[in-house]
Amino acid sequence: MERSFSIPISRRDLLKLAGVTAAGVVLSGSKTVEAAEKTSGDYVKYGDKKIFVLYSVDVCICGGGPSGTAAAVNAARNGAKTLLIERGIALGGLGVLGCVYPFMDTHAPDSDTPYLAELKNRLRAKGIEPFDGVTQQTWHNPEILAEIHDEMCEEAGVNVLYQTVLVDSLTSGGKISAIIIQTIAGLAAVKAKIFIDATGDAYLSRVSGVEYERGYEKTGNNQPLSFRFEMGGIDTKKLYQYVAIDLQEDWCKSKLPYFEIAEAMHRKQRYKLEAFMARGVETGEITQAEAEYMQAYTIIGKNGVMSMNCPEIPVKFSATDPVSYSKAVTFGRKMMRNIARYLIKHLPGFENAFISREAVMLGARESWRIKGKYYLVEDDYHNESKFPDAVCRTAWFIDAHGEKVSEKLPKGSFYEIPYRALITDKISNLIVVGRCISASFILQASMRIQPTCISIGEGAGIAAAFGLKNNIAANMIDWAKIPAHQRSYVSC
Repeated sequence: MERSFSIPISRRDLLKLAGVTAAGVVLSGSKTVEAAEKTSGDYVKYGDKKIFVLYSVDVCICGGGPSGTAAAVNAARNGAKTLLIERGIALGGLGVLGCVYPFMDTHAPDSDTPYLAELKNRLRAKGIEPFDGVTQQTWHNPEILAEIHDEMCEEAGVNVLYQTVLVDSLTSGGKISAIIIQTIAGLAAVKAKIFIDATGDAYLSRVSGVEYERGYEKTGNNQPLSFRFEMGGIDTKKLYQYVAIDLQEDWCKSKLPYFEIAEAMHRKQRYKLEAFMARGVETGEITQAEAEYMQAYTIIGKNGVMSMNCPEIPVKFSATDPVSYSKAVTFGRKMMRNIARYLIKHLPGFENAFISREAVMLGARESWRIKGKYYLVEDDYHNESKFPDAVCRTAWFIDAHGEKVSEKLPKGSFYEIPYRALITDKISNLIVVGRCISASFILQASMRIQPTCISIGEGAGIAAAFGLKNNIAANMIDWAKIPAHQRSYVSC
């Protein structure tokens, strides 16, 4: 049989999948439930319905973003039968689907954990040199990054379920016994020994009864959402000449093909393009909200294309309210179109530009956060806190849009993120990764960048596999007692 990129599937698993397909939407009637039940031989009770168990694995990761993918690959590489659930049709989350590139730099020395270093090496092997030699940002290409995630999951033996949404969890005795998912064929269940919440919104944690927070403790506001997009047809040489040479903007010190433009009003940093955007407000071509924040990066391997890190949607729209979030999509798309029209009409280099791609998810900088065994706070940043159970380090500044932007730590300084911020007392077989770990609103604004989230996920995958091998509950694992050669990060 010709081999293609698809997760290897046994005859028995194929029959299980066929059973779900035959069943259609499982809730449609008892006959379809019986058909699925006979095919699979296993089901769970959800309310008054029997739900077919599609997978029974060691580790199930909910969310295929940077952190979730890292967790899945590292759990599988360490011997755990692993399932990764993703609501889209590509892995990488905001770094692929949300047009959030390049990766920001942690500003911490030696912060690259092995998996993160491997990602960068794989980019390089595919012709995408990630470093410009100046900014230390990781300039990547979204399509290439998605391909790398596919390859790493396939090589590690990760089972991936695309177009699958987490619906609910079944808990008993302080453990998650199964989750309910919505697949293309209807509802199904997944059983696992350990679950990893990589949803970004702490959704698995919240439906499992874990304590959580959302928004800024003082105002209740989330950080503002963004709606990123790409523009093609840009004459980047002409743009560089205008911004870097004519305007003498030296904010971005790298040169083509690595180049970025930016302006952010009402901050200490004064940008040369601020007057350009302000003129659009004066003429009525763009609104003040649209002029407040504009940023764009070239994309390596996509000549004439830039990733637009804007618009920044007004803070009145909430990342945690479904109605408000939905209105933000429509509002943000209007902002996007207005900004694009203004740039095409007035910014040298954009004369023949066009919107070539819209993100398929809003950029949520912060939404829900769990309250775990350790709660990271702003003092941990300023005090450069270190922990024996640290899974990674970072020094990215506190970048809480709309609330607080702090000074950077001294060069060479950093703080660490402990494994205890990934686990709770409430659920023994749950690990939480990504931007929704246990941290205050202000501290989260520092640890939320993609490289840090990737390293957190890497550590979680290793810990999950170690706990299974040694019969230790996920929330009782002492990261410091895992042999140093097995850990992705060893605290200093």
